[in-house]
Amino acid sequence: MATPDQVLNADGVATPGEPGATGTFTFRINSDENIICYDITLDGVTGAYQSPAKTATHIHQAAVGAAGPPRIAFPNPTPIGDGPRTSSGCLQGPFTTGVIANGADTGTNFDLAAIEANPAGFAADTHTTAFTAGAVRGQLTPIPVGGVETGAGGSAVDPSLNMTAAGAGAAVLGVAALVGLGVARRRNS
Repeated sequence: MATPDQVLNADGVATPGEPGATGTFTFRINSDENIICYDITLDGVTGAYQSPAKTATHIHQAAVGAAGPPRIAFPNPTPIGDGPRTSSGCLQGPFTTGVIANGADTGTNFDLAAIEANPAGFAADTHTTAFTAGAVRGQLTPIPVGGVETGAGGSAVDPSLNMTAAGAGAAVLGVAALVGLGVARRRNS
């Protein structure tokens, strides 16, 4: 669940994000090819984006209650204005974030297998001019291989991608009226 109460500043201090805002960050990972596909929806996030990174929407290597560097920068959801903002697509490594630490980009040499090995060690967020620490943030949670019950009598599986698909984030994780945050592993055939 990406919510404003999970936002931390760069020092790891709780810094509330945008009141009433929520986010759904759904990822499908193929670590063999270093490809991550994403479906991001932000509701109640207002104003322009702002971040020292090349975009303001990221996966950070950060456990619950901790700050950490961005590892992947995603296109910012659009449109800016009233209503939900969305962004969907796929990225293939090598990844860059535009943030330099210790002389290297924080995405340099990042491998998606790290997310598969420990999804709870990563968080997704988005930053705006009014909420520079983050408008919403949520820890990654794995989705079981083979899909999950959607609550509608079926499972969330996209056979064309041969990966689990978490198209309805809230239903996939069984959280009504809120949002879900998921990571899926590529299914072995």
